[in-house]
Amino acid sequence: QVQLVETGGGLVQVGGSLRLSCAASGSIIGIKNMGWYRQAPGKQRELVASITGGGMTNYADSVKGRFTISRDNIKNTMYLQMNSLKPEDTAVYYCNADLFWQTWRNYWGQGTQVTVFS
Repeated sequence: QVQLVETGGGLVQVGGSLRLSCAASGSIIGIKNMGWYRQAPGKQRELVASITGGGMTNYADSVKGRFTISRDNIKNTMYLQMNSLKPEDTAVYYCNADLFWQTWRNYWGQGTQVTVFS
């Protein structure tokens, strides 16, 4: 069984930092694009950052300069380093990835809560 598991969420004060991890597990043969999304209460899920298999990155304007996405292709793991956190960053953060197991499919993690308080 293939799955994505996020870790690293939690409570953090304004201006603080958190690092999220997303590990892909199972009999995975390949991983293409990966990304972090977030959904705040009452809002639509939005893209935070994405990274291609070759390492090209893309960020939402609201997180540019504060968040950094990266991946370790050996460990099948993606990271999101979040610095200078703001209350508006509070949301459930979801990992998303295109994984190959029997066929290419898009997968979502279960989500991890990030709460920024002042």
